Amino acid sequence: MLRYNRIAAAVIVATLGLQFPAFAQEDAVVAKVGDLEIRQSELDLAMSNLDPQLAQLPDEQKKVAALSGAIDVKLLVKDATAEGLEKTDDFKKRLAFITDRELHNAYFRKHVVDAVTNEEVKARYEKEVAALPKEDEIKAAHILVATEEEAKEVIKQLDAGKDFAALAKEKSTDSNKDDGGDLGWFGKGRMVPEFEEAAFALEKGAYTKTPVKSQFGFHVIKLEDKRVAPPPAYEQVEAQVRQLVMRDKYVALIEKAKAEQKIDIPDEAMRKAYEDASKQQAAEPPAPAQQ
Repeated sequence: MLRYNRIAAAVIVATLGLQFPAFAQEDAVVAKVGDLEIRQSELDLAMSNLDPQLAQLPDEQKKVAALSGAIDVKLLVKDATAEGLEKTDDFKKRLAFITDRELHNAYFRKHVVDAVTNEEVKARYEKEVAALPKEDEIKAAHILVATEEEAKEVIKQLDAGKDFAALAKEKSTDSNKDDGGDLGWFGKGRMVPEFEEAAFALEKGAYTKTPVKSQFGFHVIKLEDKRVAPPPAYEQVEAQVRQLVMRDKYVALIEKAKAEQKIDIPDEAMRKAYEDASKQQAAEPPAPAQQ
């Protein structure tokens, strides 16, 4: 139910009696297991580390799931300490590993996650937008029919002055017929090649004078408008851009630390593998800080 390595930290706190002044004085006791207490702060930690499936539950159900897991942990803590498991070399190694990792995560949160400002994210967004290649988009509509003869008849009626949207509602077999055949805005690579080539070759307001055959049937296409594709709205990509800023901050921290401290890996194969992995690190987003 709960990831072992996160709950282990709570077990260690209970076992060794460590005190964390960051927890507020009103850190209420939410349950007792024998003489061991489960406080709200520990329940909050348990909730933040629920299995991903349980994390999708409503808040009240998440609280119950987290409390159940925390109680399971406490139920065995007394027996574990009675057996002296906290004094074993294996436990001490795990404790050291967890401590190092949590210190890394705390530093990450402070100097990367919490250090990113909205101004930095907006500036990075504007930089990325400025670097985007300019791409053309078109707004088109079409009438899809089963045979070439039907398509020619549609073109004949258009030549006679019949409204394109009205003909689409009457003749088209596509699901967008009730919208007058409107396909909205799209760029290259979105439609099948035959359709795309014919659509992008049209002038604004024009329609194809010969049927366009594709795997779906025969199309008569009208070009409604052209434009340079607008960049994605800031609100749509803010989270991704924030990840880019976080990545840069994290990489800068790692590179600074590497410059200040010597890394020695005696095994040559392992050293080379590490160096190869390090070269890729700058291009990858940072791992999220653990709660």
